[in-house]
Amino acid sequence: MTPFIHLAAGAAAAERKSAEVTDWAARIGWVVGLLLFIALVYWLMRQGWKWRAVLQSDLPELPAAPDAPGEAKLSMSGRYHGSTTAGQWLDRIVAHGLGTRSRAELTLTDAGLDVVRPGAADFFVPAGQLREARLDKGIAGKVLAEGGLLVVTWQHGDKLIDSGFRSDRAAEHTAWVEAINSMTSSSSISTEGTAR
Repeated sequence: MTPFIHLAAGAAAAERKSAEVTDWAARIGWVVGLLLFIALVYWLMRQGWKWRAVLQSDLPELPAAPDAPGEAKLSMSGRYHGSTTAGQWLDRIVAHGLGTRSRAELTLTDAGLDVVRPGAADFFVPAGQLREARLDKGIAGKVLAEGGLLVVTWQHGDKLIDSGFRSDRAAEHTAWVEAINSMTSSSSISTEGTAR
């Protein structure tokens, strides 16, 4: 009876052994087809990005930082998450490199907001073009916890733009909101005073 059990176990083990792969052409065809599909999707995404830049080509060049911007009120290091049309958090602006996510060093002076981005185009927002700052949770493809994003609204040409930043130390966001909003309210008061 024991030899019969060994013989049955050997036959069962032989049946469990998988069949050898013989249709290499079909497998290679599937892999090549999948790679072509991925390349097509990537190409379509890139074309969409380029088309968006063409549609936004009427946006003027970004101003450069002045040679002597003055003493820094605040500075922050963190990430730049992108810019959108103000109030439309999914309408990403890609013209002039504003769509490129990157590390960022922000400096707020009396002259305005200087955004230095290693590996991407720097830009400067003059104090007269700053409109407001607020805490938010998302901007064009980046969603964080409530209040985890510093959003600065500014005027560029005839377009209002929201730019999203996240500090390495999120507790700094509140000070930035207060400082930018006090700058914009004082500049609007001085503008109203000169208009009268």
